Amino acid sequence: MAKTLHVLGIESSCDETGVALVALHGDDLPRLLAHALYSQIDMHQAYGGVVPELASRDHIRRVLPLTQQVLRESGRTLAEIDVVAFTRGPGLAGALLVGAGVACALGAALRKPVLGVHHLEGHLLSPFLSADPPEFPFVALLVSGGHTQLMRVDGVGRYTLLGETIDDAAGEAFDKSAKLLGLAYPGGPALAILAEQGNPSAYALPRPLLKSGNLDFSFAGLKTAVMVQARKLAAAQGCELEKLPTTVRADLAASTQAAIVEVLVKKSIAALAQTGMRRLVVAGGVGANRKLREQLNAECAKRQVRVHYPEMHLCTDNGAMIAMAAAMRLQSGQQTASAVYAFDVKPRWPLQLL
Repeated sequence: MAKTLHVLGIESSCDETGVALVALHGDDLPRLLAHALYSQIDMHQAYGGVVPELASRDHIRRVLPLTQQVLRESGRTLAEIDVVAFTRGPGLAGALLVGAGVACALGAALRKPVLGVHHLEGHLLSPFLSADPPEFPFVALLVSGGHTQLMRVDGVGRYTLLGETIDDAAGEAFDKSAKLLGLAYPGGPALAILAEQGNPSAYALPRPLLKSGNLDFSFAGLKTAVMVQARKLAAAQGCELEKLPTTVRADLAASTQAAIVEVLVKKSIAALAQTGMRRLVVAGGVGANRKLREQLNAECAKRQVRVHYPEMHLCTDNGAMIAMAAAMRLQSGQQTASAVYAFDVKPRWPLQLL
């Protein structure tokens, strides 16, 4: 009988510290045993965004207690860990170094191999942790705070870039537009909540590159259009942007969300048509957006396309996706874990170069 392999995953690429343990047995899909996550949102709110040095220091404080929590909840011990995986990139260099350093030190102490994982591959494979896991091949929409990409996925490690953003990512457009409206960090979820009260057709905002004929994205122009519209409204009301009436801000938030979602949905459907695929996977923090899910579900249902998402609590950065990606790479033979404990990180690391 094949031995069960226990893979510990550590995520520290930005402002969330995540640790998880998965069990890998033969050809079965890796199984999540336990995971723990600490978000730094409260700490960074005072600054209106992530402060890299503060993020790094907080990862140092959190990673070992979270590891102890995961082992306790899974009923496993350090001695039962077979592989230690960590996020190697992309992300904030200092934050990545914390996770890499802890993982390699732990691996060396236990005399167990370590494995560096691509952060976006973690997101890409995170739907395999859901109750409705996908099957290869599929089109993937990777949509997060720093990345917006469409990928053709033929298997673990077999990724073809179909299109990506040429400037701001969708998550950045959400966050920056939210900041213009005076919403607290993190702005994207706050904008989505405010948009529930507004009229998505109130303001005619641009849909950049929607008719470009390719699968690339651009959201910088939309962010500028939101700023111009907000300033016009503030001038008409004779107040500062942050003092606009809630109804006005809600309409602008709803219109902004509608523009972003329409571009994401139509480009995703175009990618499915171009590849002939019948399955779509959506991953990354923006994948938790309710309007995006509603419209993708509706458009995919019309075309008899299956659409898969991570569980809601696994949409943001987390250790479970890192442990899962490492386990799937080992299972597929795409990579072997190493007992060499020297490490580096890759703050910039295109997924297609993995």
